[in-house]
Amino acid sequence: MTVTILKPASEHISYSRSKEKDEDIGNGQTEENPVIASTEYAFQKTNLVHVSDDGVKIAARYIYHNLKVRSYTPRTSRRSHPLHICPPEPFNPSDPFNKSVLDWTFLIAALNFSFWSERGDEDSPYRLLESSSGAKSRRVLRSVADDGIPITDPKFYSSDILCPDSLIEHIFRPVEGCSETIPLLQSRIAIMREVGHILCMNFGGSFKGFMDAFQSRYNNEGTALQLVKMVTETFPSFRDEVWYEGRRVYLWKRAQILVAETWAAFYPPSPPSPSNPHPLFPGPRGACIHQLTMFADYRVPQILHHLRILDYPPSLLSLLHAGATLEYGSREELSLRSASIVAVERVREEICCLMGENGEDEDGVTSVLIDFYLWDLAKEIETGDGNVEGIQTVAVAPIHRTRSIWY
Repeated sequence: MTVTILKPASEHISYSRSKEKDEDIGNGQTEENPVIASTEYAFQKTNLVHVSDDGVKIAARYIYHNLKVRSYTPRTSRRSHPLHICPPEPFNPSDPFNKSVLDWTFLIAALNFSFWSERGDEDSPYRLLESSSGAKSRRVLRSVADDGIPITDPKFYSSDILCPDSLIEHIFRPVEGCSETIPLLQSRIAIMREVGHILCMNFGGSFKGFMDAFQSRYNNEGTALQLVKMVTETFPSFRDEVWYEGRRVYLWKRAQILVAETWAAFYPPSPPSPSNPHPLFPGPRGACIHQLTMFADYRVPQILHHLRILDYPPSLLSLLHAGATLEYGSREELSLRSASIVAVERVREEICCLMGENGEDEDGVTSVLIDFYLWDLAKEIETGDGNVEGIQTVAVAPIHRTRSIWY
């Protein structure tokens, strides 16, 4: 078994690409996400974590029911959470606050990795800093921004003069009464410098400039998948990829969540349609957000296992309960992440079948929406604010411990 970890490149990146060589143009709405095929390959090759067909069917009905009962939409957790910054409504394309929302969303996605505590005890102040939306980063950066420090401005955080390392270290200092520092702090600083420099050198110093370049490239008809690909080709620290058994496996957790969070932040009050287009994805089928997969992290696999969608072998459960470190790209780690993507795709397909039987529009249920819901459910269970009723579950296993910039 051979694993090669594809680390961020340091060489100069070319940002121009001719339309003649762009395979996405003209067929972007039907192109399959390479994450799907490559993780299906990894899922089969690792042959460790398994997807339960019965678990998929039972949990799909449960999720489908709860999405309906709760009227769960992309706006549900985004606009109801005080740490999310969303644009004012009705949407005004000339509102300068839109730029702030985009810069905020981008920086959060750039730093959205590895918030679990080494201590692992239930009372650790740093125990649950993780979030599919980077809750710790959101809380800290929101506070700093409210204090008047332009921490989400790429022109600011790319500069070690305007924004020295010492300032970033102070911003991410441990909470009161805790000696444990935020994980991978130097990597976070390096990523802020890298992505900020790229935005300043090539996109006018903002993620809005990047989005404008994306819209220009695709004549305002670009899809979510095309945006993910542009993110990964432009920013090395978003290239979540490994070689496994002779094949490249694309996981793209942070790149996909960046696009999904951007889509959700600007999601209109009523579902997008030709007469009510999405502000940032006004093409014929909107963002084609159905092309994206779930975001393979360490929290969603946990809830998928709890719902009996994923089956963990005893050997893996022993490692998780022992708090063993799973290396990025290892058989165990890749199996957990690839199985999660495969599982959510199967849950989505099952829900679409249920909706088809009921004569409902299937376009509204995507792997992105299912991921949002599952992550919210995992947090509700963890905090004691919710539980799973009406279906059989297994005991909640520990998250897998992989220290990585990728998730």
